[in-house]
Amino acid sequence: MKSFEFLSKKREEKPRTCGLTMVLDKGLGLETASSLMDISGEYVDYLKFGWGTSIVHEQDIIRAKVEMYKSHHITPYTGGTLFELAYKKGMLNEFFDEAHELGFPAIEISDGSTTISHDDKLECIELACDDGFEVLSEVGKKDPVLDKEMSLDDRIKAMNDELNAGSSLIIVEAREGGKNIGIFDKSGKANEDEIDTILNNVDNEKILWEAPNKDQQVFFILKLGNEVNLGNISSDDITSLETLRRGLRGDTLGKL
Repeated sequence: MKSFEFLSKKREEKPRTCGLTMVLDKGLGLETASSLMDISGEYVDYLKFGWGTSIVHEQDIIRAKVEMYKSHHITPYTGGTLFELAYKKGMLNEFFDEAHELGFPAIEISDGSTTISHDDKLECIELACDDGFEVLSEVGKKDPVLDKEMSLDDRIKAMNDELNAGSSLIIVEAREGGKNIGIFDKSGKANEDEIDTILNNVDNEKILWEAPNKDQQVFFILKLGNEVNLGNISSDDITSLETLRRGLRGDTLGKL
């Protein structure tokens, strides 16, 4: 039982279908990650092993962290950069096999750092689903110049096509910094007109908005409610975000 819980706005318990929180693991040690999940694991739904970090740490540590996260009813998954590297090297089968061996139930499929044709990306989503993975796919480029070349119509089409190909969630790219990418301008402010257009054309419950900065998290919670799906949350900000969702900070107090 939690203290003062009668003062808090209620949240759906896990397994949640909305109000999902995706946290970015940038290389936490096993003991640190385990201690963090003991106190905050109930507020985390997805845990991304960022970028290619799985390559630079020992397999036994990765495997142990994956199992630890799953014990807290969290879905751990490999970052999209790892998939892109496997695709570029023509080693998708080997990538799938190793991800299974390490215990990952899900993978991210993206084309943010490489060039992958739309049809090939959809085929990769289907292949990963057929191989038994849950797929989260990301739409957007990590290079701001290339990202701006993608029209809003093309972005929306890609999102719907990837959902139809089998992705469980579509991640809207914002990188770790949340500035000058996708729906965010150079200062990190969201383009509300673009967001509204996306919301009018894509299943809202299937969108996971990357919102690494507090102001962005507040924006989405006030706009879409505390059951909005948010991602690329720093491991240091898990509790902070949950208090925002529950109206326990000045930014959202009395506004939900």
